[in-house]
Amino acid sequence: MTINDAMQTYRLPNPTTPEDLSCRWYKVLTFGDRLVVAGDYYNDQNKPRYFGAVYEFLEDDHSYEGTIGLRDASETEFEDDGHAIAWALRQ
Repeated sequence: MTINDAMQTYRLPNPTTPEDLSCRWYKVLTFGDRLVVAGDYYNDQNKPRYFGAVYEFLEDDHSYEGTIGLRDASETEFEDDGHAIAWALRQ
């Protein structure tokens, strides 16, 4: 999925901060110089609704207030947030 598609489909901010992502009810884990994200996306009651995304730090500030940019987002949705995080960790 392109960055622009992910921003529109999943309403992902870009650029942003880890703090902002956490406040939007996403699950955010720092993994080295990247952040892996699991988000909840409602698309239909009987379809998977979680997505994975990967952000990277854009500057030397790796704090909760450092600037991050969207690097990748899943093209498919997952049955739970654990599978979304697993996808993001493999990217």
